[in-house]
Amino acid sequence: MRVSMDIELKDVPGQLLLALNPISELKGNLISVVHHHENHTPRGLIPVQVVFDIKPENLEDVISRLEDSGVEVARVGEERFLEHIAVILIGHIVHTDIQDTIASIDRTGYAEVVDLSLSMPCIDNPSSAYLKIDAVGKKEIKDAISVLKNVASKKDLVVIEPIETEFI
Repeated sequence: MRVSMDIELKDVPGQLLLALNPISELKGNLISVVHHHENHTPRGLIPVQVVFDIKPENLEDVISRLEDSGVEVARVGEERFLEHIAVILIGHIVHTDIQDTIASIDRTGYAEVVDLSLSMPCIDNPSSAYLKIDAVGKKEIKDAISVLKNVASKKDLVVIEPIETEFI
């Protein structure tokens, strides 16, 4: 599981290493560390944001070890969705039940529609919608788009995906 954690450190040498050791010892994989050395929290501590992957059963041990060593744990949150994509739907979106279209993606359990912007120029004309979809991984994004395309096909909607380009 990917975890985002805000911690607060004393402004003395070795504190960052002290904070990162429990993550390493419990087989966590660091993704990013943002150390705001020039900033201070209201308690006079240095704010640090850490993102890491770890087995769910080890997270409480990491938190306990940090707190036992004097590191303040200000916030812990799981980052479930790692991949994002935006698509456009065109057609009679509202009349074909946009709620059902969104639910078809949300029901997968690995992807969700997290943003929707809808344009309806006239009741008899096609609408357009911008959908932002988040998923747990690249494969799941592709699977969610397949689900959306399947639903769109049945409802006579057009799905426009972003153009993927590879630079050499």
